[in-house]
This record gives sequence, structure tokens and C-alpha cells, in this order.
Amino acid sequence: MTFGRRQFLGALAGSAASALFPRAAAEAIAPIQGSNGAWAPGLGPGATTLPPPSPVADSPTLLTRALGALRDHGDHVAARDVIGIVDFSAPSREARMQLVDVASGRILSSHLVAHGRGSDPANKGWVERLSNEYGSEASCSGSFLTGDTYYGRHGRSRRLIGLDPENNLAQVRGIVIHAASYVGPDIASMQGRVGRSQGCFAVSNGDIDHVLGLLGPGRLLYAAR
Repeated sequence: MTFGRRQFLGALAGSAASALFPRAAAEAIAPIQGSNGAWAPGLGPGATTLPPPSPVADSPTLLTRALGALRDHGDHVAARDVIGIVDFSAPSREARMQLVDVASGRILSSHLVAHGRGSDPANKGWVERLSNEYGSEASCSGSFLTGDTYYGRHGRSRRLIGLDPENNLAQVRGIVIHAASYVGPDIASMQGRVGRSQGCFAVSNGDIDHVLGLLGPGRLLYAAR
């Protein structure tokens, strides 16, 4: 999932969210270029190999939806500098979590992220279903408000508050951002997928501090398929 200047500006216009962003910031938007002139998504520290980003063709629509969610939940989302976007239409072997700088439209970093085992019963690496049901062990979609940091069975983690009908049981279900040993570029390369969570957004041990640092409390995490 990559957002160029034209795509980001189009998403701002399409979501009617342009009022959230100053004109100077919008005019400064430019894609990050790699040494070969191609888009180069950020690589979180601790990752040894950058997995392919999720499909470019889907990114303008998903970005538009994420910015629309930022607008719709403006009363709840206090910090609007960085948003997280998870593309559940992409396989788990791809870096389908993007942390995006809202003012510039640049992807700050890209990360592997697990989905719930209830979303992928056959363990094929693709999300087949999303569920908000308690005990489903499935991932759910929608807008999440990032909460406080805590230390649990998976170490440093961040609580999430579901803001939409399709994820409003996130807190009850214990859906959080945490690290897991079953997520990493080596695993994705060897198995063609990463492991499954119980519905949480699990990232690699090497990426967790970076993700939680950029996606601090009071920010938006948007997940969709």
C-alpha cells in the first residue's frame, strides 16, 4: 500500500477531510523515493527484510476511508499527526500495516501484522471473515482509538478502543497491539505467511517499540478489507 502525491490529495478531496489539513502541508506532499526511483516504504527497526507492500491499486480507496474515519471520529481522536492503516485484503506475508504521516501523506514505516485465527481457519494467510463476536478469535475491522500502554503476557502492548459498530467489543475481547514471535520477515519468507493471533494486531518483536512509539495514545488505527 503506497500513497503518492496524487493519490493522497485525491483521498483528501474524496473524503471531504481537507479542512483538517493546512494548504501548505498539502502542497508539500511528495512520495519518498528509493535509490532506483521507486517508492520506498519505511522499514521498521528490527526488520531484516522488507516484505512486499500491500497492493497499490487498493491504497487510494483505503486511504480515503481512513481519512474519512479520522474526520468522522474527530471528537474522539485527539492526536491527528499519525494514523495507522491495516489492509486486511492483503495476505499476511505482506507488510500490510502502514503508519502514515497525515500532514505529508508519507508512509513512515511498513510492518507485517497478524490477523486472528478465527479470520483464517485454514491458516492460509488470508483473512476470510471478520467478526466482532466475543470468543470468535477473529480480527475485526473499523476505527480504533489507541489507548494506554501496558505490560502483559506479550510484553509491552497498547490497548485499543473500538469506535464503530463492527468493533465496539474490542476492549471486552482484549483486542490490542502486541508483539509476537510468530510474526517476522523470516517467518513470512519461509512459510509464505505469518502466524495468527486471537484477533489482536500482532507485530514482530523487533517492530513493537517503533509501532507503539509512532502510534501513541489518542490516535487512529483503521483496519479494513
